Amino acid sequence: FVPPGDGDARGPCPGLNAMANHGYIPHNGIATRQQFIDGTNAVFGMARDLGGFLANYGASVDGDGEQWSIRGVPHTGIAGSHGNYETDSSPLRADLNQYGSNSRLIMSQFNSLYARQPDAATANYNLEVLRDFRGERFLESINKNPYFTYDPFAGILVSQAAFTFIYRFMGNKSLEYPEGVLNKANLKSFMSIEGDENNLRWNPGHERIPDNWYKRNQADEYSIPYFFSDIRYFAETQPEILAVGCNQGRVNSYNGIDPSVLSGGAYSSADVAKNPGCFASSFLAASAAQSSDSQIKAAASQITGLVSGLGCAPITALNTTSFSLCPGFSRYGGPEGPVAPGAIQN
Repeated sequence: FVPPGDGDARGPCPGLNAMANHGYIPHNGIATRQQFIDGTNAVFGMARDLGGFLANYGASVDGDGEQWSIRGVPHTGIAGSHGNYETDSSPLRADLNQYGSNSRLIMSQFNSLYARQPDAATANYNLEVLRDFRGERFLESINKNPYFTYDPFAGILVSQAAFTFIYRFMGNKSLEYPEGVLNKANLKSFMSIEGDENNLRWNPGHERIPDNWYKRNQADEYSIPYFFSDIRYFAETQPEILAVGCNQGRVNSYNGIDPSVLSGGAYSSADVAKNPGCFASSFLAASAAQSSDSQIKAAASQITGLVSGLGCAPITALNTTSFSLCPGFSRYGGPEGPVAPGAIQN
């Protein structure tokens, strides 16, 4: 572990920050596609299909085509990707237009998650804990962020990944607990939280892989189909996380967008409930194909190939006009931005 120095990028993703601090990607926080793929596989056991998809998309849409930053500014990194990759209703990071930042960790959000397992001897922040927390955070964005926007890819896929990845990647694996146990100490370490129970504080950029911690077994790597099944699992008790839409410039003004309208009839609400991962991936492929940016358009064929390989119905008549009613809709925002009028901060 080497803490970041001046000029080293650290952004909203705790796992990538930890990888940079431990040398699995360059310490400056700027890495190539292959470095992201190899690093996430080596540290966490992320399968190369999922790691490749995320790394290639990030480099194409939010980088220079070959590399990108784990912080950066618009068109150079994750923190500058608000609306196309990074998005609202993160587990622990701020909503951009609620706080004016998308990289700041909000202690009230951490405390809400942390308190869900009060007994340190038995604490395990598993999927059951996280999906309940997921529902709380989704509603909190509706209640407090006038510009809350939730689209098929950044919302259903990426923001959901921020929750499932916490347990799937940060849980300590063992023969006794092959799916892992994520206890209080390891959660704090990965989230760069220091101090005792009564004096918890965030130390920005110091995310650390815990001592005596073990990743996923090579025979049980976390793949795209595995991730898609976790989205469905979360939606069993939190169906609202499949509801694409936005606040209309006021808190508690969330307006859902009919997926049938958005997809030109390719996906009904029932289809989305059955396979939200396909809907989100097909939306991304159609959006990339329509882009005027040559770099993004070049990535469309890879995304389309992924959709086809998963057996997902393509979207051939994408209709995004409904997002014109969303004042927070953008493709490149962050790391900082304006606080929306009427935003409520904890």
